[in-house]
Amino acid sequence: MKNFFSNFRGDVFGGITAGIVALPLALAFGVSSGLGPSAGLYGAIFISFFAAFFGGTNTQISGPTAPMTAVTMVVVASIVAMNDGDMERALPAILMVFLLAGLMQILLGVAGLGKYIRYIPYPVVSGFMTAIGVIILVTQLLPSIGYYPNEDAMFVNQYRAQAEEIILKNILQEESKEGILVLEDFEETIARAGEVTEENILKEAKTLANKDASGVIGTIRVLPRALQQIDWLELALALATIGIIYGFKRVTTLIPSALVALLMVSGVAYGFGWEYRPIQEIPSGFPMPNLDVFGSFQLSSVTPYIFTAFTLALLGAIDSLLTSVVADNMTKTQHKPNKELIGQGIGNSIAAVFGGIPGAGATIRTVVNINAGGKTRLSGMVAGILLLVVLLALGPVASNIPAAVLAGILVTVGIGVIDYKGLRAMPHLPRDVMFGPFKISSEVMIMLVVMVLSSIWNLVYAVGIGLVIASLMFMKKMGDLAAQRSDVKTLKEEKGWADEADFPDALKKTVLIKHLKGPLFFGSTNDFQQLAKQIPITASTVVIRMDRMQYLDQSGLYSLEDVLIELKKSGTQVLLVHVLEQPRYMMERVNLIPSLIPEAQIFETFGQCTSYIKRQAETLRD
Repeated sequence: MKNFFSNFRGDVFGGITAGIVALPLALAFGVSSGLGPSAGLYGAIFISFFAAFFGGTNTQISGPTAPMTAVTMVVVASIVAMNDGDMERALPAILMVFLLAGLMQILLGVAGLGKYIRYIPYPVVSGFMTAIGVIILVTQLLPSIGYYPNEDAMFVNQYRAQAEEIILKNILQEESKEGILVLEDFEETIARAGEVTEENILKEAKTLANKDASGVIGTIRVLPRALQQIDWLELALALATIGIIYGFKRVTTLIPSALVALLMVSGVAYGFGWEYRPIQEIPSGFPMPNLDVFGSFQLSSVTPYIFTAFTLALLGAIDSLLTSVVADNMTKTQHKPNKELIGQGIGNSIAAVFGGIPGAGATIRTVVNINAGGKTRLSGMVAGILLLVVLLALGPVASNIPAAVLAGILVTVGIGVIDYKGLRAMPHLPRDVMFGPFKISSEVMIMLVVMVLSSIWNLVYAVGIGLVIASLMFMKKMGDLAAQRSDVKTLKEEKGWADEADFPDALKKTVLIKHLKGPLFFGSTNDFQQLAKQIPITASTVVIRMDRMQYLDQSGLYSLEDVLIELKKSGTQVLLVHVLEQPRYMMERVNLIPSLIPEAQIFETFGQCTSYIKRQAETLRD
């Protein structure tokens, strides 16, 4: 507890500064997610406080972030669409997905998997981050010009026939499940047909219109129509916000430019009584837990999103631990990755119960905290408390913020999230893969695949595909490298190792040496299996040097077994030199030692092996 308050003044000031930076972003991310500004604020309050209290990075400031919000947006839109556009009915399932993501993060930390997050390939992360920037930028175009698809009567009318069809189909499906739909009695069917009202058709049509205009592709599809209906006041507010954010940074970075833009543009718009579109109303009072999360949702509505929940958990883990590394470099400390994951998971779980969107460690807010004097976990807790005070004291006032202002803030966030470093490096990366007649860089290909698929298709699947491609590329490269470095040659053809210099010349044509340099795994087994076919008829002995083969997997083990069996059938003697601990363990487990290779044919040094071969040669001469 003494250490907890050892930097009280610095932590309070750092936490307050970070909380001020977080305020406009929390509201903007909440709106972007589809759950409203209050959800962003709730997420920032609870994640910031509890992730700091239970986490493993002293100076980390957590809350909603751009990558997490992009995936959250997909979850919200999908579940709301499944519930016919009824947010109230969809909310328990949405929050359950967020809760599952938090619990999965806790499990990742408890299982000690925090240290493995760093093995995510950079091209996958780069492509994903750039796609996040593109998604945020494109999807904020419509609110920036004041166009909302579900309020465009002509656009909504295009979906009326489809909406009526869906309502009727749902009625028939429900009756079929309940056993009401029978030929003898259509009374119930006739009664339920009354649900096909003008109001319900319009509501369903608006849901379909919103769904069709969502995402990057949907926005691009309706953009020409939107440009014909620009609300010039909304556009002016968004442009003013963007201009102030970038312009004020040139004056000073001591005060968050996003907050300055929020206060100035909102103050002017409200003060002059302009007819702008405000954000959704922020409820006043302390946030209350949404107990419907545990009682009013159906498991079937969440099951399709288990993988999405895991993606949220993994993405939050990566986002948080990368920020932890930044914090370590600035403070010369060492974070605890598994404890940090547990803290993030607890924060996200509690935020979900209170209706907040998920989040992660936020790099900019963490840097601001450190620069303002934050050194302990108290700073992150202070940031959460400050946001709670803002909610309790200024909730009704914040409800008057123009929606276009938050859209402008998000545009600058999208621009900032794009990985320009990775994009600049693309022309200079080595071209190591043949794609038809062209030679391209495998890393550029992975980056582009993840970026394009994330932007126009599905964030979750794109990351999975990127990881698979990156893994396959890596395995191929390692396999090719292992095969290239360990060709089978006679000693006259191959430059031997230092301890092979004194090997008798008389034996060099009948003894072949296989140098294994690197792991024998499933990526290199195909080339290794060619060993038996490369042995000339004159060879009576093959020496397999395993000094530098540190690892042998199951695929490599069985490939080695096949080669040894083939050589034994041809009457070729096999000698092993310096079998390391892990490969030997694997070979003993399947009885490859001593069944195929007796202990007498295994040597610790090449000198011992040479003496054995000489004795055999002398015995044959006698």
